[in-house]
Amino acid sequence: MMSVEPLHRQGRLRRNAPRAMVPIAWSALVWTLVYLPLVARDVEAQTAAPTKTTPRAVLAADPARAVTGTLFISGGGRLSEASLERFVDYGGGGRCRLVVITTASETAETPEIEPRIAPFRNLKLEELCFLHTRERDVADSEAFCLPLTTATAVWFIGGHQSRLTEAYLDTRFERELWKVLERGGVIGGTSAGAAIMSQVMIKGGNPEPELDRGFGFLPGTVVDQHFLKRHRQDRLLNALSCFPELVGLGIDEGTTLVVQGRKMTVLDESDSQVMTCLAPTSERAPRTELLQPGDEVDLLALARSANRRLNPRLPDTNPIHEKGLPQGTVVLSGGGEVPREAVEQFIEHAGGPQNLIIVITTAAGETAPDAEDTVRFLKESGATNTLCLHIADRQQANDPQIADMFEQAGGVWFTGGRQWRVIDALEDTLVHQQLRDLLRRDGAIGGSAAGASVLASYLVRGNPVSNRHVIGEGYEDGLGLLPGTAIDPYFSQRSRHGDMAHLKRLHPQLLGLGLDEGTAVLIRGEELNTYGFNRVSVFDLMDTEQQSEEDCEILLADDRYNLLERSRVGSVNSDDDRETRRAFVAIDEAADDEAIEVSTPPLVCE
Repeated sequence: MMSVEPLHRQGRLRRNAPRAMVPIAWSALVWTLVYLPLVARDVEAQTAAPTKTTPRAVLAADPARAVTGTLFISGGGRLSEASLERFVDYGGGGRCRLVVITTASETAETPEIEPRIAPFRNLKLEELCFLHTRERDVADSEAFCLPLTTATAVWFIGGHQSRLTEAYLDTRFERELWKVLERGGVIGGTSAGAAIMSQVMIKGGNPEPELDRGFGFLPGTVVDQHFLKRHRQDRLLNALSCFPELVGLGIDEGTTLVVQGRKMTVLDESDSQVMTCLAPTSERAPRTELLQPGDEVDLLALARSANRRLNPRLPDTNPIHEKGLPQGTVVLSGGGEVPREAVEQFIEHAGGPQNLIIVITTAAGETAPDAEDTVRFLKESGATNTLCLHIADRQQANDPQIADMFEQAGGVWFTGGRQWRVIDALEDTLVHQQLRDLLRRDGAIGGSAAGASVLASYLVRGNPVSNRHVIGEGYEDGLGLLPGTAIDPYFSQRSRHGDMAHLKRLHPQLLGLGLDEGTAVLIRGEELNTYGFNRVSVFDLMDTEQQSEEDCEILLADDRYNLLERSRVGSVNSDDDRETRRAFVAIDEAADDEAIEVSTPPLVCE
C-alpha cells in the first residue's frame, strides 16, 4: 500500500488538496512495479531482531563527521508551534517544500492519522506532501520518491522506528533523503523519527536495548528519545557498552537538538534537556553532561573524546626529560610580535635565508589570510624563499603533491588562530609525517600562539566551541613534534597560571610552558633559550599534591633552561633568587595591567 498526498499529475504538490489520503493511480503503480529495477535485499537478515549480541559487521558505525544540511531531532512528546516554525525556517521558510513521512505510525493508512498531521496543514509553506508505504518495492519506485526530489524539508512523525527502517532502508527513498541533506535541506523527526537518525538504532528494550541499523544521518552516534521522562539513561549506557566508540545522545520529551556541520545546539524553545554520554572504560567512569536550551556542543570533539578514552596516547613518562629534543629545532612564540632574534635563529636553523620556509595558515580560519602580510615577519628578518599553504582538510593533507612540497623545505612555521583546525586537518596525515621527517633531517619548525600550542604532545585550549578552558576533551592531542610538553600562549596577559597548574596536577609528567605575548623560546637538544621582552613560565615539577601556580620557574630574555636537569642554567635556584625574579616580574605586570585597560587581547588565540 502506498499513499501520497497531495500529488499533481505533473508531480507538483498542492497545499489545498483533499484531506483524505489519496492512493496513486494504479497505472503508475504497475509501471513502477514492472519496469523499475528493484534493489536486492536479504529480507530475512534485515528483519531479524538483533540484540546486544548482534555482530558488529551488521551494525558497523561510521566515524563521526560534519553533517551536511541540517538535522532537527526531537525527543517526542509535545512539539511546540514555535519549534515547528523553526523547523520550517531551516527548510526555507515560506518557500519550504515539506514532505511528511507517516510510516512510523500504526495508523498511517487510516483516517486516524489526521490529528497527527493536522499541525502541518496550518504551516505557511510553498508545498506540502504526505508519504507512506510499507512496501520496499514501492519505496524503490521513481514515482513514489518524486516528491523528495524537490523537497527542502522532510519530517518523520513518531511511532515505531522499525517500521521506517524496514520500509525504507537501502532503497531509492533513502538515497533521495541523503540528497535532501546534500543540497542543504533539513531532515527532522520526533520520537521514532529521532531514533532513526543514528546508524546504530535503539529499537526497543529497557534497560537492555535491542539494537538495529538506522539511517545514519548523524554518524558516530546512538540516539535515544523520551530520555529523562522514561528513565532511559541505563538503556543508552548499555547501548554504548556494545559500541563504546560512539557518542550517546539522550533527547528528552519536548526537546530538540539541531545539528549543523559539527555544531549541535539544544533549541531555545525546548522544554527539557539533552544528555551527552560517553561509555566507561577500564580506567574511566562514564562521562555524561546535561545540555540546557541554548547550549552548544561539538560533535567531533565528543567523538574524539570517545576514541581517546579507548585509546589514550599520552605516555606516563616524559621523553623530553630523558633526551631533550632528539633532532631538529623548535621555535615557539607566545603571540603578538615574534622577537626578531628568535625569527633570525629560526631562519638560520631552517638552512639559511635561501632555503624554503613553508608557512601553514590553517589555524587562521576557513579563508586563507593575505600571504604577503603573513610572511612579512620572515622577510624582514632575511628570508627570501617562502610559501604559504592553507591546508583546509585531511584530504589536502594526504595529497602526495602537497606532502612532497615539504621535502624541499628547511623550515615550517604555523600561524595563530584556533588550534583544533590544525589538528582536524593534519593529524596522522602525510603532511604530519613530513613534519616529523623535517625534524629528523635537522630542520626547524615553529609557530606563534595557537601555532605554537599545536606543536606540543598535549594540546591546550583545543575545544572548538570555546578556548576559555585549558582542557578540551577530545582535542587533547597535539601534533607531538615537541614531545612531553603543553604550551599555552598569551600566558600572563590572560592570567593562565592557574590553568597550567591544574593541568600539571592531572598530568604531572608534562613540561608546561607558559609563553607571554612578545616572547619566544628556541629548543634544540637539551636546552631551551628565551627571547623577547616578557617572560616564560616553566612548570616542570612532579608533585601532584602541592603543584600550584606559584611552582614555576620564571625565565626572562636570554635565559637558558636545561630540559634534562629541569633547571635554569647558571642559576643557584634558591628561594631568594626565585623571589627576586618574581618581584621583577611583578613590576612589569603592573605596567601590563595599565595597558590591558586600554587594549584587551581578543578571547581567541588569533
